[in-house]
Amino acid sequence: MRVFTIGYENATVDEVLAALRTAGVKQVADIRAVAASRRPGFAKSALAANLASVGIGYRHFRALGTPKEGRDAAKKGDRATLERVYAGQLDLPQAQAEAEMVKAMVAESPTALLCFERDPAMCHRSLLIADAMPTHDVEHLFA
Repeated sequence: MRVFTIGYENATVDEVLAALRTAGVKQVADIRAVAASRRPGFAKSALAANLASVGIGYRHFRALGTPKEGRDAAKKGDRATLERVYAGQLDLPQAQAEAEMVKAMVAESPTALLCFERDPAMCHRSLLIADAMPTHDVEHLFA
């Protein structure tokens, strides 16, 4: 089974929508802790509407987001701290429940995990997949 990931850093809404459509994505799992963005079109409501306009579903999974300490570590390129913080996040019951929901989405139809960070090597998307979906074929859009 294939799972897609996409980070919208340095991309426009139109570029993200085009990449998702080209890949055949049918739904997006937003795994940001805070589904707000200073980038036009990427805050939760606007993003959901933009995705809906091209026939892509949207769900937000707050508990699968990275806590502030992990986001700060990622910005600094501190992968070790990001991994430590995110491992703690994934141990939480709500995160485990949401990971199961995302796995069900992936099994249902082509799904992309979305967050801000463009580089999957410095993003919790890769950590979530390694922990919760290690048997999946992964395609990082914009990587």
